[in-house]
Amino acid sequence: MAGLDRDVVAAMAVADRHEATSYDASLEKKGATAHESMDDSDDAHVGLEFPSEEELVTLRRVSDDIPWTAFLIAVVELAERFSYYGATAVFTNFIQQPLPPGSSTGAGGGSGQSGALGKGQRMSTGLTTFYQFWSYVTPIAGAYIADTYWGRYKTVCVSVGIAMLGHVIMIISAIPGVIGSNASVALFILSLIVTGAGAGGFKANVSPLVAEQYRRTKQFIRTTKSGVRVIVDPSLTTSRIYMYFYLFINIGALVGQIGMVYAEKYVGYWLAFTLPTCVFLISPLVLWYGHGKYRTSPPTGSVLPTTLRVWRYAARGRWSWNPIRTVRNLTSDDFWESAKPSKVVGEKPRWMKYDDNWVNELRRGFKACSVFLWYPIYWLSYNQLNNNLISQAATMTTHGLPNDVLSNLDPLALIIFIPLCDLVFYPALARRRINFSPLRRISWGFYTGSAAMIWAAVVQHYIYKTNPCGNHAGTCVDANGNPLVSPLNVWIQTGSYILIAFSEILASITGLEYAFTKAPRNMRSVVMSIYVFMNALAAAIGEAFVSLSADPLLVWNYGSVAVLCAVAGLVFWIIVRKLDAEEDKLNNLPQGCFKEY
Repeated sequence: MAGLDRDVVAAMAVADRHEATSYDASLEKKGATAHESMDDSDDAHVGLEFPSEEELVTLRRVSDDIPWTAFLIAVVELAERFSYYGATAVFTNFIQQPLPPGSSTGAGGGSGQSGALGKGQRMSTGLTTFYQFWSYVTPIAGAYIADTYWGRYKTVCVSVGIAMLGHVIMIISAIPGVIGSNASVALFILSLIVTGAGAGGFKANVSPLVAEQYRRTKQFIRTTKSGVRVIVDPSLTTSRIYMYFYLFINIGALVGQIGMVYAEKYVGYWLAFTLPTCVFLISPLVLWYGHGKYRTSPPTGSVLPTTLRVWRYAARGRWSWNPIRTVRNLTSDDFWESAKPSKVVGEKPRWMKYDDNWVNELRRGFKACSVFLWYPIYWLSYNQLNNNLISQAATMTTHGLPNDVLSNLDPLALIIFIPLCDLVFYPALARRRINFSPLRRISWGFYTGSAAMIWAAVVQHYIYKTNPCGNHAGTCVDANGNPLVSPLNVWIQTGSYILIAFSEILASITGLEYAFTKAPRNMRSVVMSIYVFMNALAAAIGEAFVSLSADPLLVWNYGSVAVLCAVAGLVFWIIVRKLDAEEDKLNNLPQGCFKEY
């Protein structure tokens, strides 16, 4: 009986492909451009055995092998993240701390504090938050250009060039003779704008590009060497690709951050900004080497305007003066049905050049975006790593360590725990038939992010108790102007960084996976940019917390973020439980067909 079911499923898959091909051919005769017919994912399923409904429930699921081109793109990301995080690691001291006496490079030396602009903690937090906001707003423009005009590969290449220009301007702001002056401030801010624009266009497109290297989209049966039948799940493969992609990100971030804080401390900021630029040169070289080898998707022209038309068409007759009724109508299960071509009575609008399956994919993409709306609260906790926790370290006993070196515990923990999750933790859950679905992982990411902030709040409380100046630890100095710090060892911050690392594995990596697997195939950059944009909203919300980012209010800063994150995680899970039950159904939707109008 199970074999018969598998034959039926396989026959249905062949029928679906035949139907899609017939649909393409009919539209080609009318002069339409068949973008999606260029997708070769169906060729990757020839000769495979598909699971029956019974096997979907009973068989263990495993991931497939990762294509080598995905690792090649991951190297591009490693070099880009080295440059991004290597430079960002020294931003806080560069902005907040003054130029050391007698220094022309900003280096603090053995026991001195490195600095350059001397603008204080609030301006430091404000500028780094702005940079983060800008870097995660620009992906929307980069995604639109990629999906509509250039394609992902070309957009990534152009973005790398823009970011490189920004890094050169940043180097100029830190050279001796310029550093610390008003010109240095202006050049540094300009470099943030240019570098952020390049990083944004890069980020929106490199994430879907790496996962696109894997062609299969349907679950199939494989027999292991021990003779056990298992289901190879493309969603698990995508999750694995993004885990190792994130591993490469954090290798670049770790090496970049550690190297640059020591370059800052012992040589100067000109070197701390030059080395990331040199490593960044690897990105265009690898992109050039892989040209013609990567699997890429072509741009699809009018997809975004058509998406807006589809939503507006589906929303007809659903508006009401009662806001509660309007929300219910716009979120009802049948909202998208009226926008399907098969449901249109009479002549269809000229722009309706798609099939019903593409509308189902569009619905899935909108569902994913509704999940991402919760992420700004999560990123609010993560973003404490980039400024306030670095400043917190400066108020404790560092035993000669740069105060910004402790932030490297986060990428170090990720480098250790990502392979453990892939090789040990997640397979153990699968063997026990525990469904640790993406939405479950995301909710647990909120809880661990909250735990990290609780740890930071407790540490801050004891800093205030043990610092000679009490609740004004950040500005405590002796008669000669030398900093007076708490006797607490800076390594007690370790708990915050490790908990944040776990939260990234659960929430951040899963968010990348969710954005890719739930987006329509010709809108992956757009949906990814919306996911990335949530970090920009978090940065905007973070600006409201700037007033808490100074003594004596830092305990309230960490505590309030912890409460927000925990409550958001709980409410998030209550709301998405119904969507979580649709996970397999959403992942296995038939491929839609979209034609440019």
